Amino acid sequence: MRACVIFNPAAKGEKAERLRRQLDALGATCALKKTSAPGDARRLAVEAVSEGHELLIAAGGDGTLNEVLNGIGDTPDGFTRVCLGVLPLGTVNVFARELGIPLAVEQAWAVIRGGRETQIDLPCAEFSVNGMKQQRYFAQLAGAGLDARAIELVSWSHKKKIGPLAYILAGLKALAGKLPQIKFSAGTNRSAGELVLVGNGRLYGGNYQIFPQADLRDGLLDVCVFPRAGWLTLARCGLPLLACGNVPAGVVQRFQAETFTLSSESRVSFELDGELIDHLPATFSFARGRLRVLAP
Repeated sequence: MRACVIFNPAAKGEKAERLRRQLDALGATCALKKTSAPGDARRLAVEAVSEGHELLIAAGGDGTLNEVLNGIGDTPDGFTRVCLGVLPLGTVNVFARELGIPLAVEQAWAVIRGGRETQIDLPCAEFSVNGMKQQRYFAQLAGAGLDARAIELVSWSHKKKIGPLAYILAGLKALAGKLPQIKFSAGTNRSAGELVLVGNGRLYGGNYQIFPQADLRDGLLDVCVFPRAGWLTLARCGLPLLACGNVPAGVVQRFQAETFTLSSESRVSFELDGELIDHLPATFSFARGRLRVLAP
């Protein structure tokens, strides 16, 4: 299987340094493509697929993985032709954690070399930008409202220094502002809240099992609607999240759906795999078992 590693040479941290030391050795067995700017991984993934590579390895965080995923999707029959590998170098690496991929570079590379392929559902969001219809795939999660606003407010210098804590600080800052209502619609199911989270897998933000019933292969997306996402909700959720990694039932409404729409009368951002995308409305759906990925 012809392989290509897509890697950000500016990536910081011990894991990135270890991978950087291995790049020459990897170059003997697979192609290397280095990013130089945001969005580059998507372009390089298109290039790699067109060159006939059958395995694309995203070496980075969930954002890099999302770009590579969409680059595969930009190519005709890309998901049929290409398998995805993951070398988790990011701050949180939720998708790698979901699949049980080790966070250590050497162990993650061993998983890739083992070549055990599995097929999982591939979600996407459809939305409009300046009247033009857009589609964006995601692997693990999506969100609208408070969490997307927090991503807007993240200080990237803080992120490099303190890791996941930067998102918590940005979330606290987002709580200080007004949180508009988001409408959820899936057939006859209707709801509204200040925060809506969407899961393909169980995990959100690391080891938090926000979607305990989710399954990457069950043909459904799991949706959590928080009617309120202010300080009181934070106080009610904080201890259970830290102690058990889950959210109390009384503060969230849960749904499972094959397709649904999120909308708002206000300007509300949404994110996919932790990357800020655009603004609502957006329609979410998926292709069952379409994504081929290497996992333990």
